Amino acid sequence: MASSLTGGVESYRSLSLWWDAVPSPPQDRPPLAGDVQVDVCIVGAGFTGLWTAHALASADPSLRIAVVEKEVAGFGASGRNGGWCSALFSTTDTALARRYGSAAMRAMRGAMQATVDIVGSTARREGIDCHFVKGGSLNAVRTETQRVRALHEVSVARSHGFGEEDIRWLERSEADVMIGMDGLLGATFTPHCAAIQPALLVRGLADAVERQGVRLYEHTEVTDLQPGGAGRSARVHTPGGIISADVVVRAVEAWTATLPGTRRALVPVYSLMVATEPLSAAFWSDVGLAGRPTFADYRHMIIYGQRTADDRIAFGGRGAPYHFGSSVRASYDRAPAVHKLLRTTLVELFPALESARFTHQWGGPLGIPRDWHSSVGFDRASGMAWAGGYVGDGVSTTNLAGRTLADLITGNDSDLTHLPWVNHRSPHWETEPLRWLGVNAGLWTMRLADRTEARKGRPSRLAARMERLLGQ
Repeated sequence: MASSLTGGVESYRSLSLWWDAVPSPPQDRPPLAGDVQVDVCIVGAGFTGLWTAHALASADPSLRIAVVEKEVAGFGASGRNGGWCSALFSTTDTALARRYGSAAMRAMRGAMQATVDIVGSTARREGIDCHFVKGGSLNAVRTETQRVRALHEVSVARSHGFGEEDIRWLERSEADVMIGMDGLLGATFTPHCAAIQPALLVRGLADAVERQGVRLYEHTEVTDLQPGGAGRSARVHTPGGIISADVVVRAVEAWTATLPGTRRALVPVYSLMVATEPLSAAFWSDVGLAGRPTFADYRHMIIYGQRTADDRIAFGGRGAPYHFGSSVRASYDRAPAVHKLLRTTLVELFPALESARFTHQWGGPLGIPRDWHSSVGFDRASGMAWAGGYVGDGVSTTNLAGRTLADLITGNDSDLTHLPWVNHRSPHWETEPLRWLGVNAGLWTMRLADRTEARKGRPSRLAARMERLLGQ
């Protein structure tokens, strides 16, 4: 795992723009010191772990719940992501319908859409000002090839029964009013997305679960997880002591590969971001993004952005390499060539930014399962539960995971426990060096596909083959 930072919570400000803007962080919470017995032990104090703790404590206040975290709450992707609280799910509607049927797919999609609002309402109820604004999301079209992809996406949505209230095509004149992007030919728009400040949400959520009576141990590295069974409690081993629990929840996402026995469960792939200085009223008059819709476009190498509450653009994308052996290191958070490409790409989209100052650059890993399929599950016999594999769409999915885990653990037979991702088991990734070759070949393919489409003006066959390979 990434090495610990020192000097208190203040030293974590360099992790991201979002962390840098957290006002007066409190002191670090103390690490575990001695053996303890609890009902539920959650490994990881990111969104998954904290939403799970919150849902469990709300469902049954008598539960003894402990959360252990190697660094501090929100250290991982929860405090570094793009701030999209969206209804996006890792697996496409078409793939879900093919595997589980149309009704199950629609239930999954409905649950994701509802979760966007649940995150916002829960934050308000807990007094967490995370700059939540549900402005929807724009996916821009800047080439004729991208237009083909966009219109196909809308057509597929209609075939699944989703109407204009879920996704709609915007002609250039309408799209241009919403986002003044260079070379804009049109866009798709969905209302099911909110822009947030993720570090404020995760830090506020940590405070909220402590108010519920949850014990949160920071700077507590987990060295081993032992399943329970046959009257024996599950165990979480740390340098400071052993936690015995009826249920252990693994909620470490990209850091899953650092735990014993789980190196091939998820691969950590890095996504990097940059942010501008606060921009002028004149700039925003031209660019729009009133109501703070998030934005992306239809290229294969994913990009994503938002207008922040203080009028910056926070912008990110994929393209950083996968590191051999599923390695996760702090040094990988900075990739100068990728950060430079992100700045160049953002100026291409909005040429008025050419003279703007970029104030922040950061990154971090996200977790990708072998079949690109997020999952949540609980094995009551062993007492082991898990959630993850969000493929970068975890801000809202983590909340759904936490509520689902709470129902599974407490035995509440709800609609959530019957969703198609429950107890899904993704296959393991290949051993090295096949894993390194395969993941980086996929990144190379998407990059080449964009270049080929720009040159030839027609959809990339390579990209189509990659999508089929991933079962999407």
